[in-house]
Amino acid sequence: MILRSYLISFTTPYIMIKHILQYAFLCLFFLSNAQKENPSSFIDVNMYSGNIARHNDNIAHLIQGHPNGFIIGWNKRVSGGKIWHSQYNYPEFGASFVAQNFNNSTLGSSYGVYGHYNFYFLKRCLMLRIAQGVSYATNPYDKFKNPKNIAFGSDLLSGTYLMLNYVRPQVFGPVGVQAGATLLHLSNANIKAPNTSINSVTFNLGLTAALDDNIKTKGIETFEEVINKKIRFGLIFRTGINQSDVVGTPQFPFYIFSAFAEKRLNPKSLIMIGSEYFNSKFLKEYIYYQSVAYPENNIDHDLDYKRIGVYVGHELLFGRFSVQTQLGYYVYSPFDFEGRVYNRIGMKHYLSSKWFVSATLKSHAAKAEALEFSFGIRL
Repeated sequence: MILRSYLISFTTPYIMIKHILQYAFLCLFFLSNAQKENPSSFIDVNMYSGNIARHNDNIAHLIQGHPNGFIIGWNKRVSGGKIWHSQYNYPEFGASFVAQNFNNSTLGSSYGVYGHYNFYFLKRCLMLRIAQGVSYATNPYDKFKNPKNIAFGSDLLSGTYLMLNYVRPQVFGPVGVQAGATLLHLSNANIKAPNTSINSVTFNLGLTAALDDNIKTKGIETFEEVINKKIRFGLIFRTGINQSDVVGTPQFPFYIFSAFAEKRLNPKSLIMIGSEYFNSKFLKEYIYYQSVAYPENNIDHDLDYKRIGVYVGHELLFGRFSVQTQLGYYVYSPFDFEGRVYNRIGMKHYLSSKWFVSATLKSHAAKAEALEFSFGIRL
């Protein structure tokens, strides 16, 4: 109830500015007593407020008020026992809870649980957090009750946020301060239409509380123990469900079969090339819909919906986890759906040196097509 009351108090610009100034004054007071310590684990609380970015003209009617909320996080520094720990300046992993009040009756609020990594720069004074998780929207699209919410077609959403903070830990006993900017993205990856998504650009102020003292890192592995620079080949199977942008059409499964070759460059990264075959059932239905709804376009309802693509990619490695990005091109695509170029971003987890699983978002520029769940093997 206390947190809810605090969020409600942010609904007028005057009160919002008042709270921010009071919070900033408190942070400046702490900064005057600054001591540089880096605990191995801590919790943090950030309050934020900002605006919805107009990334799509169709959401202009949803840009009202100022979204605000809070982020509560638990953070733990890596031990230093792996070579990538030192390569990334001893980052932190953790979990966070994000509450967002859009101050808009159409959008409602959202509540999400995220996993994140914190990366440090400038002698650990600048922190970049990358977080991915699942969020619950309280007021998604409904044909009769909420037809104006074209941003969220479902109540369960994929959430991502990026936070860039100036940090000063343990400036007043175990308490530290941080301030910066946060970008929050919510979308259901076109699992259900409509799905124009929402991006909130915000400024945040926060406090940290150390849970223990600074712990010395362990010795790291040698370079030879973790690097294999041979070219390796592999196969991937991706699947999931999605829907076309036509509201009310059915959801369909999709199947993607990929073959790739990859080469490890260093402890941090590897590059790859590959080809893949797309069998997306929603596209078959969408072609038929277009042929019936827009006969003037002369689209054959029997047009082949299958596609073949080639891609190049990169993986940023963190031990058994990695962040993967890919850029692809359809060499075979009889029906032009959102153009020939596509991109993919996501997380991969290596179960062993051969087997891995991943979750990725496939898009055409900023327009999502599908959330893919994958299983693969290195041959």
